[in-house]
Amino acid sequence: MIRVLVAEDMRILRDTLVSVLNLEEDIKVVAQVAAGPAIVPAALAERPDVAMLDIDLPGLDGLTAAAELHERMPACRVVILTVLGHPGQLRAALAAHVSGFMVKDAPSDQLIDVLRRVAAGERVIDPKLALATLEMKENPLSEREADVLRRFAAGVDLPEIAAELFLSYGTVRNYLASAVTKLGGRNRIDAVRVATKAGWL
Repeated sequence: MIRVLVAEDMRILRDTLVSVLNLEEDIKVVAQVAAGPAIVPAALAERPDVAMLDIDLPGLDGLTAAAELHERMPACRVVILTVLGHPGQLRAALAAHVSGFMVKDAPSDQLIDVLRRVAAGERVIDPKLALATLEMKENPLSEREADVLRRFAAGVDLPEIAAELFLSYGTVRNYLASAVTKLGGRNRIDAVRVATKAGWL
């Protein structure tokens, strides 16, 4: 019997997923939670074989919870579910030792197949997303450009970035302009979007 924990904040989706999984003779949902911080305590209490985690959860996102779960309970394998997967998320998921990565619009029989394969020790990634990740170009940003853009994305203003990195205000502005150009962004905000989606920040 494959014991499963389901983490999904939307009640109707969680109920549907739990119902579909419990119809299978070899699968049993032993825990269901609606928020990220509840994942590890529920897993430690119920000892599931597989945790199916939504990537966007209140309190703690699914990838952060997956990394924590791997640390606290490495025997529990993780499948991440997302609405719109992108290469940056997949890279982060692999870094968090996730065993499966699927988009939510996958057919239920495919999701169940992934769950069984992950429980058996395989790593299963949505093929379209895996291909997109392989085809994606290398990070064009220098380490310093990424550092400046990362701070800008966090809401730090330019004079403060300059002080933190021991740079002049003009140099920080130049790094941001260079990052926008390299990423093909319309402006700094768009550059942050492009770099985040690609997993470069």
